[in-house]
Amino acid sequence: MTPPVSPVPAVSRPLTPVSKVLRLCLHALLLGLLALAAGRALADSAPRAGWVVGACAVLAAVYAGGVRAPVVHRSPRAGAVWLAALGAAWAALLAVSPDGLWIAFPLYFLELHLLRLRWGVAAVALTACAAIGGFLAHSSAVTPGAFLGPLLGGAVAVATVLGYQALYRESERRRELIEELITTRAELAAAERSAGILAERERLAREIHDTLAQGLSSIQLLLRAAERALPEDSAALPHIAQAREAAQENLAEARRFVRALTPPDLEHGSLAAALERLCTGAPWPRVRFSLSGAPRVLPTPYEVALLRIAQSALANVVRHARAKRAEITLTFMDASVTLDIVDDGQGFDPSSATAARGDGGFGLPAMRSRAETLGGLFTVESDRGQGTAVAVTLPLPLEAS
Repeated sequence: MTPPVSPVPAVSRPLTPVSKVLRLCLHALLLGLLALAAGRALADSAPRAGWVVGACAVLAAVYAGGVRAPVVHRSPRAGAVWLAALGAAWAALLAVSPDGLWIAFPLYFLELHLLRLRWGVAAVALTACAAIGGFLAHSSAVTPGAFLGPLLGGAVAVATVLGYQALYRESERRRELIEELITTRAELAAAERSAGILAERERLAREIHDTLAQGLSSIQLLLRAAERALPEDSAALPHIAQAREAAQENLAEARRFVRALTPPDLEHGSLAAALERLCTGAPWPRVRFSLSGAPRVLPTPYEVALLRIAQSALANVVRHARAKRAEITLTFMDASVTLDIVDDGQGFDPSSATAARGDGGFGLPAMRSRAETLGGLFTVESDRGQGTAVAVTLPLPLEAS
């Protein structure tokens, strides 16, 4: 038998879904009570036993028809009509047999499930009154049980449905929370993988530049010195020239590796262009970029360090400074390059800054470490209510000077 699904669409249904087991139990309860009422009427040879059996059959047919009718599942109005038909058939049974009182209990659950809460409670109260009236019509003695039974049954039904609703809502909230946590964990893992890849690319570029490329450059300088020291007719000169050419080729290859490991922000332009894009994409405050001096090509570790320091400093401005304006200035001088990040925010005490990372960015000690790794100077000037100025100066290597 198909379980009775609420005729209200799932989007607007006021009550929670009923599990298949509960629906089957409701079917069994209602049909079992109808069979009991009909069986008692036949066993007791009641004067209106035929009417009782007929009323039970009509009620069972109306119930089964509504359960199997697709329109009841789709239309709230059809569901209400089905409940009205069930109520009329039950009233007929209640008129010919006091045993019809038992059917009120499954009707309570149907009404609470198919109707909105306030209408469902009203229908339960009306059903309880009808049950009390039917019992009094068949009994000459008025007892407290005639009132307490239907009323307590209705109260139990309401409390059960409300409790089920609360449990269902709690389980749904937990399910949504678990799904959100799983999604967040996946996003966090992806972000950590991406950050790890970028950090490894930066590390490899720095290591190649600081070790292999610098070593090949030194080899070239030594070979040039050897060429100048040897007489022009020395038999070693061709071999030295070949070694110097091999070193030059390998140096060019090492630099290609460094360029291939360049961070994505620097892949499609110069450091100045990357800093300008960074200022343009800042959500708040208004950030301006300016370039001073004659730009020149910097080694990749220099560009990476300056870009990361600018990103971290600007992230601190956005999150903590409460600034209205900020300015990033990149200055090329004869023997050094300087990056200044200045804002008009609330400022802070630099001596109280911790070594911990900020949310999503690097702390001041991490920025200082980047600068000092390349032999640079990192300074912070700030005071409460006076804004903040971050400056990093890197000495230009010989090939960039």
